[in-house]
Amino acid sequence: MNEIILITGANAGLGKEAARQLALKKETKKVILFCRNQVKAETAKKDLEKQTGKKIFEIIIGDVADANSVRKAVEKINEPIDAIILNAGGVIGKTAEKITPSGMNLLAATNILGNVILVEELLKRDLLKKVVLSVSAEAVPGVKTLGMKPVAMKTSSVEEFAAVLDGSYFGHKFEAIQAYGYVKYAVAMWTLSMARKHPNIKFIVMSPGNTGGTNAPDSLPPAMKFMLKYLMMPIVFPLMGEMVHTLAVGAKRFVDGISDERFKSGIFYASAAGKLSGNVVDQSTFYTSLKNTSFQDNANEAIHRFIK
Repeated sequence: MNEIILITGANAGLGKEAARQLALKKETKKVILFCRNQVKAETAKKDLEKQTGKKIFEIIIGDVADANSVRKAVEKINEPIDAIILNAGGVIGKTAEKITPSGMNLLAATNILGNVILVEELLKRDLLKKVVLSVSAEAVPGVKTLGMKPVAMKTSSVEEFAAVLDGSYFGHKFEAIQAYGYVKYAVAMWTLSMARKHPNIKFIVMSPGNTGGTNAPDSLPPAMKFMLKYLMMPIVFPLMGEMVHTLAVGAKRFVDGISDERFKSGIFYASAAGKLSGNVVDQSTFYTSLKNTSFQDNANEAIHRFIK
């Protein structure tokens, strides 16, 4: 039973919808909206209170791409957190390749850096009690019917993961869409490593699937944005079957992931092979690299090269 839940990137999209759904559960006493922008966070809080009729939302401001910002935000947390949903992230867009002060590119920093620091700082202070849910994507095992190739690292060594995180892995042809799958592989493997290191806490990975109603396409190049937003999502995917679902369905995967005992620690859950929607399954049953504990620990070590 999770009474206090923290969600990163909670002012819009999947994070906000997960907050709404959690607020409607009887056991929920507080939902902490961990957001970068105060104004947007306040707007989301008011809207959530209106939708749910509950005043159980609290705001903490922190930028997950900025290590110091997250550490300062954690100092404001003085009560135990039952569950965390590490929702903040995304493809980012034109600035994805930009190197941040951490040494990670912005794509990796936004999806990994602050989320990892948040979890580990709370663990140090004994304020994280039950569940951590990391968000990944079907881009990791790939979706053959859409021409989405699986992540295919040569060795999954510490050096190779570090090259993904600073962008050098991709050479001169850095494409955010391609890099996104590799970044999500890294955060998934960190989570699976943490599941072994902290057996008293459930660490799981969950993909929201191909979810309509989010602002994810807005970060893509114009042509790709138009194709995805106005052609693929509303027309093509529905015709293909189990390729798209609503915002509520995508967010429910997060809510179920932290609440339902069916979902076990140390597993990456996402759509069945070749799908982007429908029931979630253990991805290691067909993407076997996820089972490699050395790869998991390599990802963990590589990430910590960028955490000062």
